[in-house]
Amino acid sequence: MILDTLENAAKYAGIRSGLSEAFGFLDQPGLAELETGRYEISGDLVYALVQRCNGKKIEEARLEAHRKYIDIQYVISGEESMGWSPRAHLAPSDQYDEKKDVEFFPDRPEAVIKVPAGSFAVFLPTDAHMPCIGEGSIHKVVMKVCVC
Repeated sequence: MILDTLENAAKYAGIRSGLSEAFGFLDQPGLAELETGRYEISGDLVYALVQRCNGKKIEEARLEAHRKYIDIQYVISGEESMGWSPRAHLAPSDQYDEKKDVEFFPDRPEAVIKVPAGSFAVFLPTDAHMPCIGEGSIHKVVMKVCVC
């Protein structure tokens, strides 16, 4: 997991193909005005999900992980915390959904980190994460970068 601000995103662009395109999307003017929904950057290899949600209590949130995609979760506005655990230590509660590229875990996260507006968290396939912990409205973009 990586936690940082958008102004430092260029430091991570070389880690994996597609990250540069993902950070470029996040750095565009007018990002906060985009409608909710999916935005394709490179087809299914790199795309964005603009989301608005209400924060939830940690007891209501679910720990999840992805096998095919890196998640870059960028908070535009609101106060969001995200849980994290190493995936290797977890046993899934549900079967892996290959179409949605997600599996859920019954465990509580090992760490909960506040991700303030203007910051992002990167979750690799080796990371399980618990998004949307907080109170009130959260406006965010989740970048999906294929590791295929």
